Amino acid sequence: MRSEIRIAGTGGQGVILASIVLAEAAGVHENRKVVQTQSSGPEARGGASKADVIISDEPILFPKCRLLDVLVCLSQQAVEEYMSDLKVRGTAIIDSFHVRECPRENALCLELSQTARKELGRELFTNIVTLGALARVTGVVKLESLQKSIANRVPAHTVELNQKALRAGWNLEAIARTASSTPTA
Repeated sequence: MRSEIRIAGTGGQGVILASIVLAEAAGVHENRKVVQTQSSGPEARGGASKADVIISDEPILFPKCRLLDVLVCLSQQAVEEYMSDLKVRGTAIIDSFHVRECPRENALCLELSQTARKELGRELFTNIVTLGALARVTGVVKLESLQKSIANRVPAHTVELNQKALRAGWNLEAIARTASSTPTA
């Protein structure tokens, strides 16, 4: 199995940290092959930022994403720039607060940044909330692997809050799935 994943947003949203945590979870804690790349605009905060992670059970011969299996968009600019890179049957996970318009009908719009604010008091944790939702939606990595990777990658005094953010994201998707599968009258 090979999964090409892009997390995109703006500088300051923790896109790069999220991709590093995801790559470590798959590579170190699940012993899979992984490539992680990143790029950001010239502005440190507020400019475009994206990070790609390729996770595979086979050797990765080409280290760049060609057609994305999963695209996470934390900003409108990310939707506009990268939606065309998503496979037809790919999964789009969209932050419903920061993205006003999504050209893809089957995109999964989740309250990622709102959940971070509500559950943790700061939008700073949106990236980790996103990882929880991503893991739940795609099954690309185990929650336990992300928990271990977070403990290795975030400042020690924030580990507990980041673990709470991860669980909030994991539970957020469960709520969205339950709501979407419930028939309406």
